[in-house]
Amino acid sequence: MEAGIKNEKSIVVTEDVTASKVGSGLLPVYATPSMIALMEGTCAESVQSELAEGEGTVGVSVDIKHIAATPIGMKVRCESLLKEVNGKKLVFEVNVYDEKGLIGTGTHKRAIINNEAFMARLA
Repeated sequence: MEAGIKNEKSIVVTEDVTASKVGSGLLPVYATPSMIALMEGTCAESVQSELAEGEGTVGVSVDIKHIAATPIGMKVRCESLLKEVNGKKLVFEVNVYDEKGLIGTGTHKRAIINNEAFMARLA
């Protein structure tokens, strides 16, 4: 796997992904935890086809800024770029936009794992 892999994923903000619904605040606006989930999912999906059978990735760190609020009904788009591959460690640049502009930006790190071995350690 090499740096440079890009991905994009879009959603429409619904009540289910608002701060008041997920418990991260009181207002009916796009929640930071929901934005982080979109960022992680976009990154994970971008490299899945590059992995060996039985492998997956898990998130290990998120360093982001949520810089603007987004109301229910507005479209949100996440763009990811794999910036660095260091063995089993992957570093992504992520940016999230709504219909008015940039709402979130940062870095997300993931680790490549063997799915079966990972789950066996939890048993």
